[in-house]
Formats: sequence, structure tokens, C-alpha cells
Amino acid sequence: MNNRNRVFILTGLGIALIVAVFLSPFASPDPDGLDRVSQDLEFEDRAIEDAPAKKLPFYGVFEEYALRGVPEGIATPLAGLIGTLATFGIAWGIGKLVVRRSALDSSSDSNRFE
Repeated sequence: MNNRNRVFILTGLGIALIVAVFLSPFASPDPDGLDRVSQDLEFEDRAIEDAPAKKLPFYGVFEEYALRGVPEGIATPLAGLIGTLATFGIAWGIGKLVVRRSALDSSSDSNRFE
């Protein structure tokens, strides 16, 4: 990776981390769209909460976008930081695999025509 790409990626990551850490505490505590509609139309009591995420081993730690056992003023920004870094890491890894795979495919294609 050249220096220009590295600066671009790190700048984007830095901006995402700033948003996650410093703006997440100001997120609206109001229910999101589907929750709000279910409350307005009075069918939220009939909903069955069996989300697949609840079966993950770390669900209890990050429940409701916060960290259990950490004060709320710190938990929300910390959860944003961890989530942003995890998402970046997963995207980076997938990107590396795709680039490596396409490089291997193109080298095997060039050998085929020789």
C-alpha cells in the first residue's frame, strides 16, 4: 500500500472513531422506527424477541449498545470505539483476502495464456 492510500484510510478511520466516541453520547434515546411504530399502533407487547444476536456469547456484555458494568457516560463511547475498530478490522481483513485472491487469479490467468 502506498503512503497516499495509507493516509486516506487512517484519516477515514480517525474520523469514524471521533464520531463514534464523541458523538455517540448525543444519540437520541427515543425508540427507532420499528419500535416507535409498534408503540404507536400498540402491538409491541405481541412481539417475540428472539434475535439471533442474543445467542452470541458476548451479547450480554454489549447489550443495548453499552457495556455492562461500566458507567453509562463511559460505556456508550467505549462501545462505539470497540464497534468501530471491530468493523474496520473485519472490513480490512475481507479486503486483504479479496485483493490476495484477485492477485492469485490474475497470475494464474496470465500463466494460462503463455
